[in-house]
Amino acid sequence: MITNKISSGINGTIKIPGDKSISHRSIIIPSISKGISEIKNILMSDDVMHTLDALKSLGVKIINENNKIIIHGMGLNSLSKAKKNIYLGNSGTSARLLTGLLASQPFITTLEGDKSLTSRPMKRIIDPLKIMGAKFDNKSGTLPLTIIGNKLKSSKIEIEIPSAQIKSGLILAAINTKGVSNIVERNITRDHTENMIRSFGADINIKKNGSETSIIINGKQELTSKNIDVPSDLSSSAFFIVAALINEGSKISMSNININPTRDGILKALKKMGANINIKNFRTLSGEIVADIDVEYSKLSGCELDAEMAKLMIDEYPILSVAAAFANGPSLFKGLKELKVKESDRLELIKLNLINCGCECEVINDDLLIKPTKNYKPLDNNIRTDFDHRIAMAFTVMGSKIGGLFIEDAESINTSFPNFINIFNNAGGNIL
Repeated sequence: MITNKISSGINGTIKIPGDKSISHRSIIIPSISKGISEIKNILMSDDVMHTLDALKSLGVKIINENNKIIIHGMGLNSLSKAKKNIYLGNSGTSARLLTGLLASQPFITTLEGDKSLTSRPMKRIIDPLKIMGAKFDNKSGTLPLTIIGNKLKSSKIEIEIPSAQIKSGLILAAINTKGVSNIVERNITRDHTENMIRSFGADINIKKNGSETSIIINGKQELTSKNIDVPSDLSSSAFFIVAALINEGSKISMSNININPTRDGILKALKKMGANINIKNFRTLSGEIVADIDVEYSKLSGCELDAEMAKLMIDEYPILSVAAAFANGPSLFKGLKELKVKESDRLELIKLNLINCGCECEVINDDLLIKPTKNYKPLDNNIRTDFDHRIAMAFTVMGSKIGGLFIEDAESINTSFPNFINIFNNAGGNIL
């Protein structure tokens, strides 16, 4: 895929697809509830479809009808053993959440993934589940992973790594475990799972004590199905926000964007850089805070972000780094260790590709230093992505400003945003 310079900016009303994180949960939680749920605006990406296919293989009746997903849930213990190993492609969310879900089921399941997913750490969910009595057949700490489902015991588990995937996997295990489980986290992470299971009637209590949060779950309480309207994805909107900010003549509007306060760091960071972003019409949609967002071209300034900010926006650092590359002055982003264990080593790829585009960039331990230039001349037109969708989209936006970049493995974009190229081109982009 080749990106060319944009001539007159990104403009118009941009339709952003459903939130990826919520889409995964909108399949899993109704599948273990009692009743029928209708899911609107679900993200039909490769990652989400792997979760959907996994639940189908576990015996859940799921129908795609009139742009809605209809899920017939039969309760906490209604799942059945899959006839073959479950393949999850590149989806880390599917892998961690399903590991927690299946740990309490009375059968054995093996999860598999592609080359990228097979390299990602799974001990971070395996080890805390073992505290609850979960059993696994796995020595590598990565996929493939065989889950030997059995009755778990309610426990207190302290999460050391800031990860909504780990927390959500533990919550899904605790829901189907007799007694009261206490999941303690010391870092802010996305709370979509807590929001959704509460709306489905789970016996859940959230207690905050300074920076510590206790998620207390009284398990074995059946969930009651309800309909879900999935908000639009802030992470996906970030690519269009930055494209508008860096290309002169741009002015865009987006509606129903999920601005959950546990993941709105990208908006805070860009506003700190001087971005002209107007967030308006705040409201609640399916238990999540949503708003409409207007963005205009802006002259950005460099900024420094501490490690705490990474907890609110770890997935958005690739596109934020592109914004920083066109700012007036250097930027320093601290505490980006988690970028090293995503779909790729994103920290290294951000550095390599920015340098390749002619930008000064340096990784110092887990910190990223970006020094913009006024005249970008790519050393090599090829952008290495290691089949990482967020790297591919971020440098597509970079190419809209400097032109002539070839994005390797562009098909990786289908894992999270299948219509990205068409939507970008319809708004004024020039991707071939």
